Amino acid sequence: MNTSDEAIALLRDAWPMIVEECRACLGGELHYQAMIYHCLRSSGGPRGQIGMNVKQWITNVASEVFRKADLRKHVDYRGGFEPIPDIVLFKPTVGADWRRRNPEHTMREMLVAIEVKASERHLNRLGRAEICRDIEKLAAHKEEIIARGSDMTPVMLVVDTAPDEEERMTEWALQESRERASEMGVLWLYLGRDRVEKPSSWG
Repeated sequence: MNTSDEAIALLRDAWPMIVEECRACLGGELHYQAMIYHCLRSSGGPRGQIGMNVKQWITNVASEVFRKADLRKHVDYRGGFEPIPDIVLFKPTVGADWRRRNPEHTMREMLVAIEVKASERHLNRLGRAEICRDIEKLAAHKEEIIARGSDMTPVMLVVDTAPDEEERMTEWALQESRERASEMGVLWLYLGRDRVEKPSSWG
C-alpha cells in the first residue's frame, strides 16, 4: 500500500465486511472504529500502516479552520492545534511508528484519514452539525498535509444503525452532510440499518 488510490482500494475491499460487522453489533464509536480496523486488517491491510487515534500536533497552522480553533483556546495554550483522526492509513515509510512525538513525519506519511461517527445518542440523535464539523476538520487536515508537500484522502464514515429511529439521522441531515462532504472534497461513506452510500465506482 503505497498510494492514496491503493489505500482507498483497501477500504473498498473491506467495505462489505465493515457493513456486515457494524450491523451485527450495537456499541459506541470506539467500538466501531475497532471493528473497521479489524476489517481493514482482515482485507489485507498491513499492521504497520494502519493507526488509530493518531495525534498530530501542528505548530505552523496553515488552514483557517485550525487557526480559528487555536484562537478559541485560552491564550496560555495557543500556538497550535492537534487533530486526532480515528483511523489513518499510512505509507510503508512511516516505519510502523505514528507516535505523537513526530507529527511532521506522520503527517507527510498519511494516505487516508477516516473519521467515524455513530448513532449512539441516548435520547438524542446523530445530527448534521456534528458530522459537518468533522468533515470540515478532515478538509482542513488535508490542507495542512498539502502545505507540507504531501497529500491524503479524507473520509467521513457514518455508522447510523441505532434501532430507535429517533436516534438516527433525519433525511435532511443526511442530505446536508452528504452535500457538505462533496463540497469539501471529503469521501462520504454511510452505513445505515437498511441502506448504504458509497462511491458509484465501488460497484
